[in-house]
Amino acid sequence: MRIHFTSRDLECLRIADRPDPLWEIICSVCRLQTREGPQAFDLWRRRVRDGLRRGGAPGRAVRALGSLVPYAEYFPDFLTPSGERQDHALEDGIDRVLATPRRQLRHEIELVAAGGRTPFAGPALARGEREVMMLLGGLLRVYHEAFVAPVWEAMETAVRVDVSRRSQALLTDGIAGLLNTFRPMARWHSPVLEVDYPVDRDMYLEGRGLLLIPSYFCWRRPITLVDRSLRPVLVYPVEKSAPLVSAAGQAELSRLLGNTRAALLQEAAARAWGTTSQLAAKVGISLPSASQQLTVLRESGLLSSHRDGKQVLHAATPLGRRLLGGRFG
Repeated sequence: MRIHFTSRDLECLRIADRPDPLWEIICSVCRLQTREGPQAFDLWRRRVRDGLRRGGAPGRAVRALGSLVPYAEYFPDFLTPSGERQDHALEDGIDRVLATPRRQLRHEIELVAAGGRTPFAGPALARGEREVMMLLGGLLRVYHEAFVAPVWEAMETAVRVDVSRRSQALLTDGIAGLLNTFRPMARWHSPVLEVDYPVDRDMYLEGRGLLLIPSYFCWRRPITLVDRSLRPVLVYPVEKSAPLVSAAGQAELSRLLGNTRAALLQEAAARAWGTTSQLAAKVGISLPSASQQLTVLRESGLLSSHRDGKQVLHAATPLGRRLLGGRFG
């Protein structure tokens, strides 16, 4: 795919600073339909399947969304609408899904059906019937709560690291430096960004700019919307240095270290270096208590500390990161 920029588009190029809940829902539904990325996703897939065996609403959500998001070249654009705000709130996104014009619903549901799938509540959904649309909103909430929210913190950390690296390239080398960070999945040959994509296509931004959305569940190559009249976005995969760890893994860590030390280790791992006062404030404990607990972590080989002027800086060691399941790079 070739994305054609004008000077105005380069001025309006943006990068989201956190995951988008709807894109993560849709991409994760795709990950459930294949064995791609076993190191990154197999632990998460096993936990999802364990949850499905218990039945109930999460299972219904997986089946319904799977019928709308086949692992193929096309899935409906209305499931991932862009808005004026980019705070990536789940409820704001669901409201935009429910406000999809009926003409768009009908066209996109027909495209899914043409691919050989039977979409969830097909004719009623295509007509935009209120009861079915409200049910779809509920399914998105259930799926997110059951399968995305438990790993959200790890996803946010991966995105934060990715955006920090690309932002530094922007500060150092400008727009070209930022776009060159996407090699090899995309190559910048001004004024065109050539993107690894499953079909041959040209995207003309025409002064509308481009929103880059980092995604944990996106795999190998970027994706975008099919409808060329919609606001241009490019969703791209962030680096997956280790498997996702669920809330159950966090609970096991707390039992091993204790709640306070586990929280301090996680906070130290989520940043390059953190001061004692920063970590104490984040965890909600006093400075003396934080200093004592950080000493225990350092003596156990899970934390590295060094003095910088009047401050002491702390970072998780490789052993500490492995104990966290590698979630923090």
